[in-house]
Amino acid sequence: MPRANEIKKGMVLNYNGKLLIVKNIDIQSPSARGAATLYKMRFSDVSTGLKVEERFKGDDMVDTVTLNRRFVDFSYIDGNEYVFMDKEDYTPYIFAHDQIADELQFIPEGGMPDMQVLLWDGQVLALELPQTVDLEIVETAPGIKGASASSRTKPATLTTGLVVQVPEYLTTGEKIRVHIEEKRYMCRAD
Repeated sequence: MPRANEIKKGMVLNYNGKLLIVKNIDIQSPSARGAATLYKMRFSDVSTGLKVEERFKGDDMVDTVTLNRRFVDFSYIDGNEYVFMDKEDYTPYIFAHDQIADELQFIPEGGMPDMQVLLWDGQVLALELPQTVDLEIVETAPGIKGASASSRTKPATLTTGLVVQVPEYLTTGEKIRVHIEEKRYMCRAD
């Protein structure tokens, strides 16, 4: 069993008889000597979909669950449900809008490469995205000539509706690479 300090976002824990997917981890370093680092983890309960928050010390042992991962492509929307198809055997995996609301901020129309569905015992648990995605800027303030030397930023709305801070020299219509976990601009896309 791994320690709490080895847990990463996207892993699934068996905690108090419930399967919990790690959605976010905040690390709190103590100021006192000898105190243990605390890991505040936000989870999504697999069976109910409710958000759960727990705290662990870095050396606490936690029970992880081994998952089956399948590469998928976004297929279509059916009302409030999003259907993804397995790339190998074309099995459809269906998610309710609420299950993947955070992930939808990063999925452009037509989908994106390297998306994975997490399965456990035949049950669909979550949709996992790659680390980065390339999106187009649809709305931002006009670019300022010569602003590439400054480090000031401005908000930009992307094709999916996500708003990120971008350098002042970028303009509407440019493609940028976004770090999904941190929701931040990385660079211009190729």
